[in-house]
Amino acid sequence: MDLLTEIVDRALPAARTPRLAAPGLATVLVVAAVAVLWWPAWRVLRLVVTLVHELAHAVVGVAVGRRLRGFVLRADMSGHAVTVGRPTGPGVIATTWAGYPAPALVGALLVWVAAEGWAAPVLTALLAGLGVALLFVRSALTGAVVIAALAGTGALWWWRDDVLQQHVLVGVGMVLLVGAWRHLATVLGRVDATSDVGVLARLTWLPAAVWQASLVLVLGLATWLVVDEVLAVLGSG
Repeated sequence: MDLLTEIVDRALPAARTPRLAAPGLATVLVVAAVAVLWWPAWRVLRLVVTLVHELAHAVVGVAVGRRLRGFVLRADMSGHAVTVGRPTGPGVIATTWAGYPAPALVGALLVWVAAEGWAAPVLTALLAGLGVALLFVRSALTGAVVIAALAGTGALWWWRDDVLQQHVLVGVGMVLLVGAWRHLATVLGRVDATSDVGVLARLTWLPAAVWQASLVLVLGLATWLVVDEVLAVLGSG
């Protein structure tokens, strides 16, 4: 019962929402900027962006009734999630489209929930989700990335510090948001028939440019939400 109490305590939102202060946020922004602009750091962190991308394919695929066989990450920022179901139709279209917007949407969500004091419940959900994802890894690199994410999330969750959790989630959210733009940049202006955009164009009567525009629109909305939150905090001093 004591262990159960400990687990419940770590899953509950903060009793008093920590205030996201301007100095702390500024520090997080600097660290996040270094993480995405400094190549040695980005070379590792981009795998987290790819992980979110592939898990989005998996989650949406399962949500629309497809069966998940597994997923793989590669060191060059690519990967694939294998879902089985109808080869055409809205389900496979939604599954294919979900990858590129996911890091930006998850990043915006992390920034918002952290600012609202819900870091602990979100970390609990992330732990559960990563635990399930571990069952579907299909390569050593994929397993290493998921285990590393599990270890980091688990440590942050178990040794609970509401302020630290808040700042880490904001930082991760920023990295995912910028990473989403960097990933999307690789498919803008050119169409590879095997890319998500190329597959979407083949599955529908819509040209690739329309699908690219839809991705830019969603990433732009996520960016606007995060910038609005950041400016509100920085403006409050």
